[in-house]
Amino acid sequence: MEAKPSTANLVDKIVVPGDVVLDLSSMTNQTIKLGGGLRQECDSVSVIKAGKLRFSKPNKYWVESSQKRYVPCVEDTVLGIVVDCKADNFFVDIRGPTIAFLPVLAFEGGTRRNIPKFEIGSLLYVRVVKANPGMNPELSCTDDLSCDL
Repeated sequence: MEAKPSTANLVDKIVVPGDVVLDLSSMTNQTIKLGGGLRQECDSVSVIKAGKLRFSKPNKYWVESSQKRYVPCVEDTVLGIVVDCKADNFFVDIRGPTIAFLPVLAFEGGTRRNIPKFEIGSLLYVRVVKANPGMNPELSCTDDLSCDL
């Protein structure tokens, strides 16, 4: 019969999803705070994100990882991929939390008669003009930027 590793042995070690890091049945009358990357299931705490298990006193555990996500900011210049085309907007994936939109009039010399044609999958170099939390970012292809296929 193989012995289970104790929590003290796992702190500052690499853990992967599915690893059980705490057995709460043996920890009565203790308050434990769980941070990101951990989930409680009945009397055990398991890992849901790969990384290093961290601990801070008193009884706070979390998984630290290098997982990062791009968060759009105004005036960022980004590469995006056209994922959908509508009458007034192109929907562009800039690898952010939501899909951004690019108005068809947001181009140099853009008018209702002069609308650019981009196919799904086209690569665009654009600038973020609006980036509010909870809303889709708005993009532009004006000024010193050139939108190329």
